[in-house]
Amino acid sequence: MIYFDNSATTRPHPQVIETMSKAMSSYYGNPSSLHRKGVEAENILNQARAVAAGYLGCKPGEIFFTSGGTESNNAAIKGVAFQYQGRGKHIITTQIEHPAVYDVCKQLESMGFTVTYLPVDHEGRVSVADVQKAMRPDTILVSVMHVNNELGTIQPVEEIGKWLKQFPKVLFHVDAVQGIGKVPLRIKESGIDLLSLSAHKFHGPRGIGILYKREGLIIQPLLTGGGQEAGVRSGTENLPAIAGLAKAFRLLQESGADEPSRLQRLLEQLREGVSPIEGIQVNTPAKGTAPHIMNLSVPGVKAEVLLHSLEERGFLVSTKSACSSKANEPSRVLMAIGVGTECASSSLRISLGRDNTADEVEQFIVALRDCVKTLRSYMK
Repeated sequence: MIYFDNSATTRPHPQVIETMSKAMSSYYGNPSSLHRKGVEAENILNQARAVAAGYLGCKPGEIFFTSGGTESNNAAIKGVAFQYQGRGKHIITTQIEHPAVYDVCKQLESMGFTVTYLPVDHEGRVSVADVQKAMRPDTILVSVMHVNNELGTIQPVEEIGKWLKQFPKVLFHVDAVQGIGKVPLRIKESGIDLLSLSAHKFHGPRGIGILYKREGLIIQPLLTGGGQEAGVRSGTENLPAIAGLAKAFRLLQESGADEPSRLQRLLEQLREGVSPIEGIQVNTPAKGTAPHIMNLSVPGVKAEVLLHSLEERGFLVSTKSACSSKANEPSRVLMAIGVGTECASSSLRISLGRDNTADEVEQFIVALRDCVKTLRSYMK
């Protein structure tokens, strides 16, 4: 099978698996324990924190390990909401956020908070002007994703963050899960207070993520207990996964800009190949997007039918965000950019990763052309 669903999750790198196995067998002590095994585990934990901080361009004390992107988003948004509700209860976000942000905001609305969901243009991009217009005296948080997980559109995070610097009491959270390792993001220069990421999106293990929290910022923790992670996230640290996360970061550092450039070439090859196919509409913009995501629609053909038709030919893709792909409703993201219900109900997401090749992309183009032709003939 040829795997083109890397935005849902990536295959763990063999060196990541090896690192995790060694950590599990050799460094099994609790990092909070005072004996030798505990100290060994604590050293691994500190090293991993330093590696993550080095890659992200922040201090080790600003890195907090979580169970993944969903927890990091919840911890950031709810942590701010509950800590600073005395200042105000207004939150600004967008209509195209991942469910781990969007649904959190919906939950907070049921608790008495007010949320402004900003619209996006036809390319799926929010405007800085709309953020500015939405600002109110009781605004406490702005949450905007870095890269949209369905379209691949890059949001103007840096511009928003720089503008927000004039409002020191309004915090800025960025869901950076889809962008890490593909699209550069300078946390400090962008005025980001809180940032979420997940290791399994860049060939690390599942079940481990990071919440970056700016030094000095206080948020109310979701999990309390033993006081691990400086009290921000209690619970015995998942050391093997944390070691695997650190190894995934090291591999990103080694690949440098070569891998994003390679993915961009594959994406351009994919676009050139699928665009001429009759009946296909490419939803991902040609510019201003991440190098690994393409969204397309085949109006009149159910997305699930096309997905399984491609699977029969050996290709694995997805219909939309993996976290909401089983919901029998049109993509909320595509509806927000105005493509219409029919297109939003017939969309596929192809997402590339380190294992994909130009030959695989060419094979996929041929298979997609055949599948679309066959399925559309049934409709006549």
